Amino acid sequence: MDNDVTRKRCSFCGRAGERGQQFAGGLGAMICEDCVSHYQEMFSAPAQADDDTLPWDRMTDAEILSTIPAISQTAAQVDEFLVEWIELARSRKLSWTQIGKSLGVSKQAVWERFSQRVDDVRGRSTA
Repeated sequence: MDNDVTRKRCSFCGRAGERGQQFAGGLGAMICEDCVSHYQEMFSAPAQADDDTLPWDRMTDAEILSTIPAISQTAAQVDEFLVEWIELARSRKLSWTQIGKSLGVSKQAVWERFSQRVDDVRGRSTA
């Protein structure tokens, strides 16, 4: 599994990882130290019932457009995490049928989607 923080991005604010920075994560989502602090404060504060406006409803069009690339980057991060887990499953000799069943798709569908990428990951790890 790739644990290099410089190749990760916070799934909450979009910030790119830097050396010396801590990220926490699971299932492909990553969170930076600043967002952990922010959400800790938010969850610790009393709920404000009078403001049920969603954050994106307060965003300008420019803010919406500038957020789209960050969402795309975090989606790619999750996709790479999935490839790493499929590669892990294959390294344990789990079959494409078993992996497909875990994803609710056919052996053929999972093989077509991941076989080349898993081979690419294996090639990088041995290079």
